Amino acid sequence: MSAMARPRPRVAAAAAATAAAAALALTGCSSSGSSGNGADQVGFVSVKDTNISKAEPGHRVEAPDISGETLDGGQVKLSDYRGKVVVLNVWGSWCGPCRGEADDLQRVWTKYKDQGVQFLGINTRDSEKTNAVRFEQEKGVTYPSIFDPAGSQLLKFPKGSLSMQSIPTTLVIDRDGKLAARAVGGTVDDALESILQPVVAEPVK
Repeated sequence: MSAMARPRPRVAAAAAATAAAAALALTGCSSSGSSGNGADQVGFVSVKDTNISKAEPGHRVEAPDISGETLDGGQVKLSDYRGKVVVLNVWGSWCGPCRGEADDLQRVWTKYKDQGVQFLGINTRDSEKTNAVRFEQEKGVTYPSIFDPAGSQLLKFPKGSLSMQSIPTTLVIDRDGKLAARAVGGTVDDALESILQPVVAEPVK
């Protein structure tokens, strides 16, 4: 190969980094029903022809006690809401399906927040907090979100429950802090209520 044809190291490295980032963005923001391997390990059973999975009482596993700084500068951990049904939504301002579902999530939150339900977001892969804050302002989101740009809190979830390549994902966590249901990809209010309402209706122990 001549000197003229040999790629310069810095240019080649930059091109590789750009290609890797593009691939991550494409695979990371998915509206498909794929959830990765091992879903049976957490008790989830897929609902036919949907992006929804459910775990019956007695077959649920504990959700990790995620925690962190919220987008408004507060501190929160999942165990703060023990005794409530928690809807946990993983999202990013860079993700199209996340934008598509934001209005529906807010509507369901407004409807259920006085029924022992708490919504909590995990914002991930937003390098600048300002982008995530602007997203919430534009969409009128009023529930808190943990700022988790590196995905450190997502990695705490048991295998098969939450894939970092399937964003957005919404999890329903029962009053005992266990994973009860999941919707992979963007969700609408009717679909979200279909997995939330049965958990809300479960008897309080």
